[in-house]
Amino acid sequence: MLKKTLFQVHWLFGITAGLVLALMGITGAIWSFQEELLRAFNAEVLKVEVRQEGVLPPAELVRRVEAAQGDKVSMLWVDTREGNAARIFFTPAPGERRGELRYADPYTGELKGEVSGLGFFNFVLQLHRFLAVGDTGRQITGACTLMLIFFCLSGLYLRWPRKALNWRTWLTLDWAKKGRAFNWDLHAVFGTWCLLFYLLFALTGLFWSYEWYRAGLNKLLADPPAAGEQKRGEGRGGRHGPPKVDKNAPPLVVDYDAIWANLKDAAGPGLATYNLRLPPAGGQPATLFYLLQGADHERAFNTLTLDPASGQIKRHQRYSDSSFKAQLLQSVYALHVGSYFGLPGRIIVTVASLTMPLFFVTGWLLYLDRRRKKRQVRAARGAVSAATGNGDSWLIGFASQSGFAEQLAWQSAGQLQAAGLPVQVRPLAQLGEAELRQANRALFVVSTFGDGEAPDSARAFERKVLGKPWALEHLDYAVLALGDRQYPHFCGFARRLQAWLSERGASSAFSAVEVDNADPAALQLWQQELAQLTGAHPVAAWQPASFGNWRLTRRELLNPGSQGAPVFLLGLQAQTPASWAAGDLVEILPRNGQPRVAALLAGLGLDPHSPVQLDGLEETLAQALSSRQLPASREHLVGLHAQALVDALIPLSTREYSIASIASDGELELIVRQERHPDGNLGLGSGWLTEYLALDGTVSARLRRNSGFHLPDAAAPMVLIGNGTGLAGLRSLLKARIGAGEQRNWLLFGERNRAHDLLCGEELQGWLAKGDLQRLDLAFSRDQAEKVYVQDVLLQQAAEFKRWIDDGACVYVCGSLHGMAAGVDAALQGMLGEARVQQLIEDGRYRRDVY
Repeated sequence: MLKKTLFQVHWLFGITAGLVLALMGITGAIWSFQEELLRAFNAEVLKVEVRQEGVLPPAELVRRVEAAQGDKVSMLWVDTREGNAARIFFTPAPGERRGELRYADPYTGELKGEVSGLGFFNFVLQLHRFLAVGDTGRQITGACTLMLIFFCLSGLYLRWPRKALNWRTWLTLDWAKKGRAFNWDLHAVFGTWCLLFYLLFALTGLFWSYEWYRAGLNKLLADPPAAGEQKRGEGRGGRHGPPKVDKNAPPLVVDYDAIWANLKDAAGPGLATYNLRLPPAGGQPATLFYLLQGADHERAFNTLTLDPASGQIKRHQRYSDSSFKAQLLQSVYALHVGSYFGLPGRIIVTVASLTMPLFFVTGWLLYLDRRRKKRQVRAARGAVSAATGNGDSWLIGFASQSGFAEQLAWQSAGQLQAAGLPVQVRPLAQLGEAELRQANRALFVVSTFGDGEAPDSARAFERKVLGKPWALEHLDYAVLALGDRQYPHFCGFARRLQAWLSERGASSAFSAVEVDNADPAALQLWQQELAQLTGAHPVAAWQPASFGNWRLTRRELLNPGSQGAPVFLLGLQAQTPASWAAGDLVEILPRNGQPRVAALLAGLGLDPHSPVQLDGLEETLAQALSSRQLPASREHLVGLHAQALVDALIPLSTREYSIASIASDGELELIVRQERHPDGNLGLGSGWLTEYLALDGTVSARLRRNSGFHLPDAAAPMVLIGNGTGLAGLRSLLKARIGAGEQRNWLLFGERNRAHDLLCGEELQGWLAKGDLQRLDLAFSRDQAEKVYVQDVLLQQAAEFKRWIDDGACVYVCGSLHGMAAGVDAALQGMLGEARVQQLIEDGRYRRDVY
C-alpha cells in the first residue's frame, strides 16, 4: 500500500511541479556559465590588457570612475591578475538593493561600454529563482524544490530492485526497448544517474527559498563565534530587499588607502580577487572579501570586516581556518553550481540540469500511456450470453487492473460459445473453493500490476485462495497472462497462480501464453490454442464492436454566464435499438469542423469538391478530410494531389464519454464541456459535439461496457462524489437507483459558482425534495475567498460519511483525475485508514471513473 501511495503522489507531483523544475533546470544550466559566455561575446568590453605596474589602488580607481560616472561607488569587484574588467556598482536608488552596474578597466580606471546579453542573463536568473514574478515565484520554486527531494527519495524507493547490488540494474539503459518500456528506462535510469546531483541542487537551492531553512543551516554548520563576537550568518543570502538606512546616521567616509594597505598586508602576494562592499551610511562596517591564488574554489573567500573611515580591521576570517562544515556553509553557491568540484564539476552539474526536462516529458508520456490503457474498449462482453455455473461449463476467471484482461476474458468466452460450449465468466474475486471444485475446465485471464503484484480486484483472491491446500486434480485449465517485460517479475501474479494450480494437482491444457504489452502475436497464439482445444477452426482476429449511427436530437447549454468553458447536455438517438447499463461509456468518432478543413485546403490550394476514394466509397475531398487527423503544419503536404493527401493522413481516433442517462430514458445523454485550445481552435471531440455537428445530424458511436463502474449487485446505500462533467456518470447511476426505488443516495458535487455552474440543478433539487436524494452537498470553489472543493466538503462531513460506510455504503467517484479524484482518495485515507480503503476496493465498494 505504501508503494502504491508513493507512486500516486510521485506522478501527481510530477505532472504538476515537473514543468517548473524543467524550467529551473534549463535556466540554471544557462546561468552557470554566464561569465564565460558574456566574456566570449563581449571580449572588447570585459577583457582588458594586463599591465606590469598592476591594477590601480582602490582610491585612484574609485576617483576615476566616480568622476566619469558622476555617482558614488557602493561596491568594487576587482580581478588583480587575469585581465578581466572590474565590476563597479554605484549607489542604489531609494528602495533598490543594488545600484547601476558598470565595467571598468582596473589598470586605467576607464569605464567600458554596454555589455551585450547582460539583461538576458539577469532575466534567466529571475526565472530560475522567482519565475520572474517576485516573491510569489520564489514560493513556487521553493515548493517545487522540496518536491524534487521527494521525487529523488520516492523514485529511489519505487525503483529499488531485488538485486540492489548489481550496478547494471541501476545504471544501464537498454536501447533496444521501444515505447513505454523505453520511456520508463529513460525516466528510471537517467534518474538514478542524476539523483545525487538533484539532491545537491535541492538541498543547496532551498538556501535562497526559505528563511527557516537558511537559519537552520547556519545553526547546524556555522562555527561558534570567537570570544566577544556575535554569531553571524555565514551563507549570505538571507536579504532579499534593499538595505535599511538610518536617517540620523553620519555620512559615509571611506579611507581607501588604509583599506588597500590592510588588504595587501592580510592577503600578501597571493591576492587574486577582492570584493569591497560599502555600507549605505557611516557608522556601519564595510565587508571585504578576497580570494587567493590557488583557492579551493571560486567562493573560498577570506573575509575582512573593517571600519571604512579608518580601514581598521575588526574581524579577519580565513576560509582555511574554518571547520569543514563551516566551509560547506560558505560554499553553498559553489556546491549549487558545481564549481566546488572545479570545471569538471561545473560541466557535470550543467549536463544534469539540462536533463531535467527529460523527466517531465517521460513522466507525462508514461502517465498518458497509463490513462490510454484504462480507456480502451471493453465491448466484447456483450456478445456472450449468460450461462449457469455447472461442471460442464467452462469457468473463465479474470483479474484486470485497467479492464483489458476482462475484455479478453469475454472475447475468449465468445470464442468458446461460438464452438457450442457453455461458459461462465467471473472475476477472480468471486471465486472460492466451491467454484473451483465444481468446475472441470477453466480459463484464467489475469494481468499483473506493477512488479509482480495482483490487480486491486484480485488481492483478496490471492490472500484468501492462493496457498490453500485444496485438491484440484479434476481441473483442466489454461492461463493467459498479461504483463510488461520492463518489470523484473513479468507476469508474476499469473505465474504464482499457475504454480499454485499445478501444486494442487490441476492439469494444464497447454503452456501459459504470456502477453507483453498486448502483443498481437501472443494473442493470436491464444486464439489458436483455444481453437485446437475446442476442435473448432481458428477464428479471425478479434475485432472491436462496429460503430452505429446516432442522431443528435438536442443540445442544451447548462452553464450560461459561467466563467468557465460552456457545458452542454446532449441527446443522442440510435437508429437501431440500443441498450446499456448505468455507468457505461460511449465512444464517439468525431469529425473535423468545416473551418479547420477549409483552412487546410486553402493553404494547400486544393479544391474541396475534388472527388476522392475513401474505404471504397467516393467522397469529396472536404468530406474525406473531416475524418482524418489534420496536421498542425502543412509544409510536408504541399504539392500532393487530392487522393494522395487523403492517403497520407491517418483516421481520427475515438473519444470516450460517460453516459448520463439510462436506457429506459429512450435517449443517450452526454454532459460535455467545450474545450478550446490556446490557438483558439475547439477540441476535436467536444468541438464536434457542441459546435459543428448540426441538430438532427448523425454521429458514429458505439457503446462500451464499463463493469468496474456498475451498480452493486445487492441493494446498499450509495455515496456519489464528482465534479464538473463527472456528474454524467453519477447521474446515470442515480437515475438507475431512483428507478429501482433506492432512495439512500448521497451526492457530493463540486464546480465553480453556484449561480452558473450547478449543472442539472433543477433536477437535483427535485430529487432532493422528493426524497430520492437523501443528501446533496455542494462545493463551489469560486464563491468565497478561500477555495472549497468537493474533498473539503467530504472531510467536513467525516462523521456522517463514516456512518454511511458502517451501514454498508458504496462509494463512486467520477470526474477529473487531477485534483478532485486524488483529493478524494487522500480524504478517504485520512478518514478511514489505508487498510479499510483497501478493503473497500477489494469488496467493490469503492469504484472510480476518472479522466
